[in-house]
Amino acid sequence: MTRRKQMEIVLTAALAAASCATTMTVGSHVERGLDFSTYRTFDWGPADALPAGDPRLTRNPFFNDHVQGAMETQLAARGLALSTTGTPDLLIHYHANISERIDVNHLDRRYGYCAVDDCPVDTIRYEAGTLVVDIVDARSNTLVWRGWAQNAVGDMLDDPKAMRRIIVQAVARMLERFPRTLSSERRAGHGRRTP
Repeated sequence: MTRRKQMEIVLTAALAAASCATTMTVGSHVERGLDFSTYRTFDWGPADALPAGDPRLTRNPFFNDHVQGAMETQLAARGLALSTTGTPDLLIHYHANISERIDVNHLDRRYGYCAVDDCPVDTIRYEAGTLVVDIVDARSNTLVWRGWAQNAVGDMLDDPKAMRRIIVQAVARMLERFPRTLSSERRAGHGRRTP
């Protein structure tokens, strides 16, 4: 195999590994057995006792606007309204952090994907942003739902359009399993009374 071909294979493997490192991971947890149809309104809760997130995110007005806008849009689609008066049913908190991650491409040698004889282990260092959203019952101060998403930060901090796209995707994927409320089911045509 020529040296050029070996370099092409190594670069292709490195790019593939880098793309794997940037795959968004998302999850959520909901309080089982809870009747979400009783919730109608939400608002943004006050800061809590958790440690502050990464200042590159929490002090970024674009980041905060995009998170709040994406959450408000997704919750409205699920039948919840932003509270304008009185006490809301739910309070929303979110936390964001950036941490260094290392993706080790250790499976290459095991499965024979190595392009060179000594088959070095490839490591890719990148920064991963993690967004955690908590939804709390305002009356009981009980956590009823938590969602989280993690993705490579890349150039997001310098590109508001990329930041918006990633945040909108993360929030939408987190809330895919959020229980629909009664009013959203009615809007979708479910639960209508027939004459």
